[in-house]
Amino acid sequence: MALRSLDNALPITTPERPKKQAKLVVSLPIQQQSNANAAAAAAVNDENKAPLPPPAIPDPIDYISSENLKPFPDPEFKIQSLVEGLESKDWLKVCDSLNNARRFALYHSPILVPFLEKVVLVLVKSMKNPRSALIKTSIMASSDLFKSYGDNLLDSTISDAFEHMLLQLLMKASQDKKFVCEEADRALKTMMESMTPLPLLHKLRAYVSHTNPRIRAKAAISVSHCLSKMELEGMKEYGLVPLIQMAANLLNDRLPEAREAARSVVMLMYNSITKKEEEKEETWQSFCQSNLAAIDAQAIIKIVPSQ
Repeated sequence: MALRSLDNALPITTPERPKKQAKLVVSLPIQQQSNANAAAAAAVNDENKAPLPPPAIPDPIDYISSENLKPFPDPEFKIQSLVEGLESKDWLKVCDSLNNARRFALYHSPILVPFLEKVVLVLVKSMKNPRSALIKTSIMASSDLFKSYGDNLLDSTISDAFEHMLLQLLMKASQDKKFVCEEADRALKTMMESMTPLPLLHKLRAYVSHTNPRIRAKAAISVSHCLSKMELEGMKEYGLVPLIQMAANLLNDRLPEAREAARSVVMLMYNSITKKEEEKEETWQSFCQSNLAAIDAQAIIKIVPSQ
């Protein structure tokens, strides 16, 4: 086989590599370079940092103390628009109307009487609202109603509405939101200062055995405050046996506030029952053993220190 001449072979050419362009390096000043490095490091670590809290939004509601509320120059005309404002779907208008109701209660209480049940029902509804500003305004309004109307809130025509308001106040006083809880506590204190203890004690009785332990504790504290304003005759009118049985049950409650309130009830009853007795310990032991189970009587007797 004849070999092909090498002269006829195609020349082998090696393609030239493209020349690399020289990189232009711009040197930053030292301060700019350190700032850039810090920014880069921050960007890398951002995912490991807790997110910043959202900016605080100013509260659109002004909480006006009772002392700063003013009377209306024309209350007879203003009362006509009060109910309309209370029924508004705009919660800001409801807050404004509740403050107006407070002004009526404090300075024009007779004019508000025909609308009192309506006002209390709106308070109850507002306390159930998720807006904390509306809740606090309604609680402040309840305090002013207690100051102005007192026992009139226990009247048969409004008694049911009052019971709903009392339950809501006990619930709000049990909440974790501090400013709502504190306002509800103040309202309950005003209620006990403004109302006769015996009928109020009857209203509180149902909540001392409530399924919610926090409500039980707040109700127990209120019962203790009521008893602190009562003499022996008032306690007897309510019933000494139901009172001591209530205290015995609360003494076994799981919340320390309820147990402390129970001890307070026991001491108030002991002081009233044995006030005129010469043999105080014997009188107290006889009373407890006659009206309680042995184990409960023993627990109650031990609360009172030996004389």
